[in-house]
Amino acid sequence: MMHLSRRTLLQSLLAATAPSAWSGQASAQTQQSSVPAPNPFRFEDVVRRARELSTAPFEANPSQLPEPLNRLSFDDYRDIRFRPDKALLASGNGPFRMQLFHLGFLYQRPVTVNIIRDGVPTPVPYQRELFDYGRNKIEKPLPVNLGFAGFRLHYPLNNPKVFDELIAFLGASYFRFLGRDQKYGLSARGLAIDVEGGEREEFPHFREFWIDMPKPDSDRATVYALLDSPSVTGAYRFEIYPSKETTLDVTATLFPRQRMENVGLAPLTSMFFEGENDRKPTDDYRLEIHDSDGLLMQSGAGEWIWRPLRNPTAKTISSFSDNNPRGFGLMQRDRVFENYQDLEAYYHQRPGYWVEPVGDWGEGWVELVELPTPDETHDNIVAYWQPARPYEAGQEVTFSYRLRAAAAIGDMHPGGKAINTFQTPPRASGSNGPSDRTHRRFIIDFAGGNLPYYFSSPDQVQLVPSTSVGQITHTFLMPNDHIDGFRAAIDVKLEPGQSTDLRAFLRAGNRALTETWTYPWAAE
Repeated sequence: MMHLSRRTLLQSLLAATAPSAWSGQASAQTQQSSVPAPNPFRFEDVVRRARELSTAPFEANPSQLPEPLNRLSFDDYRDIRFRPDKALLASGNGPFRMQLFHLGFLYQRPVTVNIIRDGVPTPVPYQRELFDYGRNKIEKPLPVNLGFAGFRLHYPLNNPKVFDELIAFLGASYFRFLGRDQKYGLSARGLAIDVEGGEREEFPHFREFWIDMPKPDSDRATVYALLDSPSVTGAYRFEIYPSKETTLDVTATLFPRQRMENVGLAPLTSMFFEGENDRKPTDDYRLEIHDSDGLLMQSGAGEWIWRPLRNPTAKTISSFSDNNPRGFGLMQRDRVFENYQDLEAYYHQRPGYWVEPVGDWGEGWVELVELPTPDETHDNIVAYWQPARPYEAGQEVTFSYRLRAAAAIGDMHPGGKAINTFQTPPRASGSNGPSDRTHRRFIIDFAGGNLPYYFSSPDQVQLVPSTSVGQITHTFLMPNDHIDGFRAAIDVKLEPGQSTDLRAFLRAGNRALTETWTYPWAAE
């Protein structure tokens, strides 16, 4: 995990450079012949490059950027903006436009960006005229092969006449994308390696991109990427479909340079500082501060599992073993503005990212890493799929998945959902004495699905709780007409220093009515 404030940088940069309502008129660009290439550039060409690159040593230290790019401050870098009227891809009369990110500040490793026209890839040369440098003084000419830090694509996502930002590739193998009426929050990554929350984590980077020139009637954008790191190289294909819930079809082929025991597929990175289940002793007026509030999973057997996120006091790793998972993702389930009261961050409009594996992913586990964070500027949550078997040097690994920017939570699955998690000491009514820190009450609100059907006969609904360690001392279940659902409570007793994993769901007879709620707890 990054301990620098990457979140602040991205939000400030993207907000500062986002166009308000530009029409996407491109500058004059070199027109390529409309005659198709005899051997058009394809994904297999990226796979071949990744295979060849894996046999060469990793270039750990790229050449230093020229002055003054190598010493830009955060404010200096934020003042460099791409000129919207210079957007690329307009010459193809398609619905997408491309802007580029400048090198400097944290982004010291050049990225090559190519445009594929009629099957022929052509690198985009660096041009000073593409950028507004603000207060920065660039006195000496910069080379045309300087490269860029990344790029972003725009599309009329929310308004037919406005090109909104759709997706951005910036920093290592990070990328973020949006659906309609969504705001940036969590990020996706190409690959995660040795996620430890410290210096040992390896951050692969996309060193080269190829963007296929979209046709006038195209409903998608195709992006190829070449991944590189000390442990592995890889070829990636992103098929990007803008919509209310934008989806990406991702295919990747990896070539390990060395044995890889801790590799995370389809990794997601987010922030959780505070929520109703995990209060912090701050004087912040906002009740909740998070980009995602839970990990949602559908196991290979079909069980839906909800794990609320936390901001722990120490690094915590939770694993959920499975075989051929049907899906997992970090979700922003709470979409009520009043719970955030934030007119700048708009946490209630941030998407969840849902990963749907394609093909056989085999045995492994969904791994959730939670790190302590003192504020909302640090990403402290990571989730990914960890294969059970290590990848060996020289092996070729291919996998595919669909990634969706989910907004509506009601259609994720038909059952009831855990929409609130609270915890409190199980004091007797009217008691003001000190609480027993080895005894805890967990309150879960379940809503949706077929739960309203049972309001007239609530006795037909049963709470099914379990704990891996300790003792459940008391439970209760009652209708909650404020949410059109039920409220459940579980009192758990542990010995000092013990920890447990709690699970609970509602059923009627032998039929499960809700997803399975799960939560870890350690007694002091």
